[in-house]
Parts: sequence; structure tokens; C-alpha cells
Amino acid sequence: MTTAFLFASLFVFLFLGMPIAISLGLASVLTILLFTDDSLASMALKLFQTMENFTLLSIPFFILSGAFLTTGGVARRLIAFATALVGHLRGGLAIGSVLACMLFAAISGSSPATVVAIGTIVIAGMIKTGYTKEFATGVICNAGTLGILIPPSIPMVVYAAATESSLGKLFVAGVIPGILLGLMLMVAIWIAAHVLDLPRMPRKSLREVVATAREAFWGLLLIFIILGGIYGGAFTPTEASAVAAIYAFIAAVWIYGDIGLKDVPKVLLDAGKMSVMLMFIIANAMLFAHVLTTERIPQEISEAIIRANMEPWMFLLVVNLILLVAGDFMEPSAIILILGPIFFPIATKLGIDPIHFGIIMVVNMEVGMVTPPVGLNLFVASAITGMKFWDVFKAAVPWMGVLLLFLVIVTYVPILSTALPSYVFAR
Repeated sequence: MTTAFLFASLFVFLFLGMPIAISLGLASVLTILLFTDDSLASMALKLFQTMENFTLLSIPFFILSGAFLTTGGVARRLIAFATALVGHLRGGLAIGSVLACMLFAAISGSSPATVVAIGTIVIAGMIKTGYTKEFATGVICNAGTLGILIPPSIPMVVYAAATESSLGKLFVAGVIPGILLGLMLMVAIWIAAHVLDLPRMPRKSLREVVATAREAFWGLLLIFIILGGIYGGAFTPTEASAVAAIYAFIAAVWIYGDIGLKDVPKVLLDAGKMSVMLMFIIANAMLFAHVLTTERIPQEISEAIIRANMEPWMFLLVVNLILLVAGDFMEPSAIILILGPIFFPIATKLGIDPIHFGIIMVVNMEVGMVTPPVGLNLFVASAITGMKFWDVFKAAVPWMGVLLLFLVIVTYVPILSTALPSYVFAR
């Protein structure tokens, strides 16, 4: 009865159009008041306790880092470097855009931020050089999802906090899958470019490539500072986020000089708004997860699946289907915090590596970024291109096939996610 009321009230509130954070919190509070002996004071305490997680502290810093880099000209320099490398290929500007998304993802940790930073520049450029607006928008919508797969990744931070997994291992685990997905998108673009006879850019000389690399150096250096510092044991992922925020400020204000000190308060305010919104969702989702755990819902589901003798591959198939549906209606962090505590114990009992399972969840969240009605990348792309929401979705659909194929590969080839963490953390 308690479980039924919890989920029924959540879906009713969502159907009425309430924000996801309010829906999660209100459903949890009503369930606790009506079916448990907990007091309102204990609920308030639980909300604040969720913010004490050291891993979650990295989220505001990564958001702030991304805000400085998006506002400054780092994205423009990364795009110039990427197109200098691969622009001479057929469909090279689109391929370079994917490479630029990969590079920006490695310093931002956010999918919508990647779409804004890269899409604002390259979509207009692709249209001018002969690409259709639909082709350019569809590519960037899907390539932007790399922002949450290539570390640092905010959903990975949330998963680590929800399941008490190693964030460092998750970050390392995302490297190979992120590169693989980027390469798959590039190959798909290259094939489409030959079929559609899309243009190629003049080949850049070695001197020009070096010049663009020199310009992008300070942005690229942040990738090595974050990942190298974590992998080398110089600092934890949370400490790395603080280093990234300080470095991004220095790079944007003093090294590149793209923004002045007078612009810093606005950047801080925008980052603060985003952090508060996301942390409020996380706090309410953790309260929801607390109710689930208190009612032993994960344990009961786990025991039922074990009794049913479900094979690991069947369980992963069911999980993917559920996550893909959830991604249509909910924000990634909320999905991970609600379903993570349910599925994680089952996965571990079935012998599925916790880090591999985390990557599977994140890839599902990538697909959710480009599926309506809540696909954030679709809304962002619509805003920067002026296209209608459903037109953006239609443009993104052909490239979603690459994401879904990649999801199958990542799900059933666990070594892609586990090989690098095993090597790095075994030393």
C-alpha cells in the first residue's frame, strides 16, 4: 500500500505539471506523514543531510567551471583546433564539431552546456558551408550528449553519491566509451556525407594546425589537469572540481581575456542558479530514495528477481527499457537517484560490476537527453537555432540510432567500461 501510494502520488503530481523536484518531495512527505511514524523535523533533517555528501560538493564547482568556459572563448578555440585536424574529410566540419564536443565535454561535465557552447558557433558555420539546418542541429544534439559520458560528468557524480561507488573509477571508466561513441558518430557522419555529397574544408597545413593547438592549449590543459590529477592521485574528483573552477576563471579572465572582471558576478549568478536548481532536485530525489529504502522496496525487488532466476543479460535488458522510458519524462539526476538504489543491489547480486552498471545508466541518460518531452538537448538546440521543438527532434532521430547501438554495445561488452579502471587503480 505504501509503495503504491508513493509512486501513484508521484505520477499524479507530474501529470498535473508540477516540477520534478516538488513532485518528488511532496510524494515523499505525504507518504511519510500518512504511512510512517517519522516527524516533519526528521524529514527536514534528511533534506539537509543529503547536501553533506562530499561527492556532491563537486557539482557546483563543475557547473561554475563550465559557466566560465561557456561564457569565454574556449569553445571557439577548441572548434578551430578540431576542424583543423579533420575538416578536410568529407563532412569534415560536422566531424570536427563532434570532436569539439568531445573536447568540451572533458572540461564541462554537462550535456546542455556542450550543446550551447559548441552548437552556437558550429551550427551557423555548417549552414553557411552547405549543410542543412536539420543535419547540423541533429548532429550537435546527439554529439552534445557526450557531455555526461566523457568525464567529468555530473550524472556520474550523482550515481557515485547514490550508490557509494568510487567516483574516480567512474570517471576513468567513461573515457573509452566516450571516445568510442564519438568515433561512431564521426563514422556515421562520414558515411552520410558521402551519400549526401556534403562539402569538405581545405586541408590545413601543419603550421595552421599547430597554431590552432597553441590557441586552444589553455583549454586543452584543463583536461589533463582534471583527469591527470585524479588518475595520478594528486587530488580527489571533488578537489579536482574546485581546481577546475579556479583554473577556468583564470583562463577566461586573465589568460584569454574573453570576459572582464565586471562580467564575473553574472557568471557566478548563472552558475549559482543552475547549482541551486540541480541540488534542490537531488535533495528531494534523495528523500524519495530514503522512503524507498525504508520500505525495503529495493530489497524486495532484488529477492523477487533472484527467485525468478533472471539471467544478468535479461536483467540489463529490462533495466535499459525502464531507463529509456524514464528518460522521456524525468531529469537524469532524478532518475539515477530514484532508480539507482532499486537496481544497484540487484545488479551487484547478479555479479554485474558496479562501475559497468553506472556507465550503462549514464548512457541511458544520454538517450534521454534527445527524447521528448523532457529532452534537455532538444530544448537547448531549439533555443539556439530558432527551430520548433518537434522539428529539432525529427532532426535528431537519425543519429539516435547510433546512440542506441552504442547502448547495446556498452551494456553487453563490459570490458569497455572496466578495463581502464582495473588498470589505473591496480597500480
